[in-house]
Amino acid sequence: MIEIKKVPKELSKNRLDKTSSILFDDFSRTQLKKWIVDGRIRLNGEIAQPKDIVYEADEIEIDPISETRVDWQPENILFDVIYECDDYLVINKRSGLIMHPGAGCKSGTLANGLLYRYPELTKIPRAGIVHRLDKDTSGVVVVAKNDKFRNYFVTQLQNRSVKKIYKAIVVGSMIGSFTIKDPIGRDKNNRTKMSVNQNGKEAETFVKLERSFSNYSLLNISILTGRTHQIRVHLSYNKLPIIGDKTYNPSGYIAKKTLPKLADFIRKFPRQALHASSLSFQDENTKKDVTFDVEMPKDMKRLVNELKKTL
Repeated sequence: MIEIKKVPKELSKNRLDKTSSILFDDFSRTQLKKWIVDGRIRLNGEIAQPKDIVYEADEIEIDPISETRVDWQPENILFDVIYECDDYLVINKRSGLIMHPGAGCKSGTLANGLLYRYPELTKIPRAGIVHRLDKDTSGVVVVAKNDKFRNYFVTQLQNRSVKKIYKAIVVGSMIGSFTIKDPIGRDKNNRTKMSVNQNGKEAETFVKLERSFSNYSLLNISILTGRTHQIRVHLSYNKLPIIGDKTYNPSGYIAKKTLPKLADFIRKFPRQALHASSLSFQDENTKKDVTFDVEMPKDMKRLVNELKKTL
């Protein structure tokens, strides 16, 4: 049964393995450390290392090994499988679909849909989900179908061998490309948000201009690390907020000299214009790199078409 606990103030700035041993004292520290390495314990939804430092209000999620490893209920949820083999699925996640049940959401998630269509995933931690996208971010997601591949892919993530490319439509203009290396941690004033924080974890984002539309841009983004809300935080901090991002662009910033019709379209855009367009990793069996690409969804294409009218 999956359990999530928040780090109390008195355990802030301790190692993840030590904190886990205090919060989940039904298990030995040795067992918990192994589960962290195996990806069965996550920090703020992310794969972590035993030595990682935790802070107040961080969420530690534990998924102990048992005969049936999830208690989420199967539901007939629509999702698009773009590739399937014996070891894994590749899904094009639509915007608005939450990855798995959690606080404030007990059903209607991708995990519920996976258990309905693939009942054998009840035997795999987190219904085979090995990485995640935010609710309103669309794009490529890999789901493990067995423990062997799951453990392999978790190791690839920990070694930073999985390549992820995103597309984002932002307010602002830039030339060429640049790398952002600002550390990210919990926002001190709002614990539900992340922010650039010198006491946070290292985070590296590579940003490249794909197309400019006057004072707006379509960006091609790759990430070396995978921190919570990393792209959204980094772009906002560097004055390139993503259109439609209610958390990191809450005022719905509009560029100067934007025509009223376009400004209205941008303000009404229903979600952050962020899409995971490509994911690559080395196949465990063939040792060859495999890449899965998905086009931008219709809502982002419509936004690009509206921005083209400014040219």
